[in-house]
Amino acid sequence: MEKINLDWANIGFGYHQTAKRYVANYKDGAWDEGGLTDDANITMSECACVLQYAQTCFEGLKAYTAENGSIVAFRPDLNAERMANTAARLEMPVFPKERFLEAVDQVVLANEAYVPPYGSGATLYLRPFMFGIGPVIGVAPATEYQFRTFATPVGPYFKGGAKPIVIRVSDLDRAAPRGTGDIKAGLNYAMSLRNIVEAHDAGYAENMYLDPQSRTKVEETGGANFIFVTKDGKVVTPKSNSILPSITRRSLVALAKDYLGLEVEEREVYLDEVPDFAECGLCGTAAVISPVGKIDDHGKEICFPSGMEKMGEITQKLYDTLTGMQMGRIEAPEGWIRVIKE
Repeated sequence: MEKINLDWANIGFGYHQTAKRYVANYKDGAWDEGGLTDDANITMSECACVLQYAQTCFEGLKAYTAENGSIVAFRPDLNAERMANTAARLEMPVFPKERFLEAVDQVVLANEAYVPPYGSGATLYLRPFMFGIGPVIGVAPATEYQFRTFATPVGPYFKGGAKPIVIRVSDLDRAAPRGTGDIKAGLNYAMSLRNIVEAHDAGYAENMYLDPQSRTKVEETGGANFIFVTKDGKVVTPKSNSILPSITRRSLVALAKDYLGLEVEEREVYLDEVPDFAECGLCGTAAVISPVGKIDDHGKEICFPSGMEKMGEITQKLYDTLTGMQMGRIEAPEGWIRVIKE
């Protein structure tokens, strides 16, 4: 199929409307058969639950053109499972896993012209989301819901290489103790918007959030999990019941153990031990790994030995291995790559 004529290297990470999206509706206790539509707009009641009480959740994943020319997605089954967990916690109906995967396939195939070519550094970003569309005025879950998945091509996250970023320790909390920090609810992101704008205005790329109970332990940023490397080469990731279980982070942990032979610890990480680490990165769907060169802890700088010029050695190996699997240059574990079109 002939590709849409886009400047793949410079389209940025933003919304570009594509040809088709998938829509399914839940009413009277059941999902309808769903299907593709040309219409990118949503019509709903002014009293829709999503507008009144923020009953919504979402996922993010990517489709790629692999080295052999096939179109693939990376571990979308985990996105389906995470959305199911989120929906259940928000008192929303679960969209079945197989239907989630079918929606991903249909949207990618219907927008094949927007799947960037191999080697461009760009990908097709997919956004499955669900929300309460039924009207609600009293505080209660909706009785009607809509599940949608759209696609948008996005450019390479790092143009000219991944330069380490500077982040700050936040005075605000990302999530409440025993709250919704471990699910991908829209409300988690809404409450972080002012904080990220203020961080950007102050010259920082992100906020480091601490645990909301003791404020002594590292949790995550507004949209990514942390990964640290010790001076003796051990990979360490924070563990908490209020951290979103990143699919990228889980994948990096597995390949660190099984492919690179590294020792890995998933444990509580205290802020006062962060200066002892050799490398730091933020991991998530958009960038895979964003290297961190410096953390500002209220005027006290934590500078990692990996520096401000490039990724640390082990972080780079993790990044290269995972992206190599996504692009088909390295064989991935069974079940990690969903082939959408040969």
